[in-house]
Amino acid sequence: MKVNIQTHWKNILKDEFKKPYFLDLVDFVKDEYQQYRCYPKGSDIFKAFELSPFPKVKAVIIGQDPYHGHGQAHGLCFSVQDGIPKPPSLENIFKALHQDTGKPIPQSGDLSSWAKQGVLLLNATLTVRAHEAGSHQGKGWETFTNAVITALSEHRENLVFMLWGGFAKRKSTLIDKQKHLVLTSGHPSPLSANRGYWFGHKHFSEANTYLLKHGKTLIDW
Repeated sequence: MKVNIQTHWKNILKDEFKKPYFLDLVDFVKDEYQQYRCYPKGSDIFKAFELSPFPKVKAVIIGQDPYHGHGQAHGLCFSVQDGIPKPPSLENIFKALHQDTGKPIPQSGDLSSWAKQGVLLLNATLTVRAHEAGSHQGKGWETFTNAVITALSEHRENLVFMLWGGFAKRKSTLIDKQKHLVLTSGHPSPLSANRGYWFGHKHFSEANTYLLKHGKTLIDW
């Protein structure tokens, strides 16, 4: 079976593609896309890997599910394409960015520019059925994306992992904290933000301070 994923990632993850869980996952996703409207479109399922090749990753942001509304998901967690209204969580991410760095809040919700600079925008589950949040959870994607996080932790050094919310924080057990910086906070969703668990962190500037310390180029957030 051929998986359409960026070459560096294909080499790193080649053993995963042969495992029974992944073969079952492929069958499940194919069936879902044939029977239902699913997001993102097939060519965007591995978009995060395409824009952030394994050797160029500098930071990792972990989401849970793709957006399940029409036209929203395009393969990058928290991101929407130009012309699509910014979801509340993304609005709160931009507000926190403004508070941290003073950078103006972007008009576009497309985070492709982050991804092209080495910010892996990774959802734990890479597909979803339209208007049914969590519909593709527990089918194998989490096993695959856990393998992605583990590979980055083991084979790279001095990366920044930004874990927002309880779900993402649980991924910290996969990360070697002696080799990497792990930043945690509440989730940027309105529920969490309104309870005071989101705003006030300085993850964007902290990430750049860490990257600069370790001889890496800064991220233009």
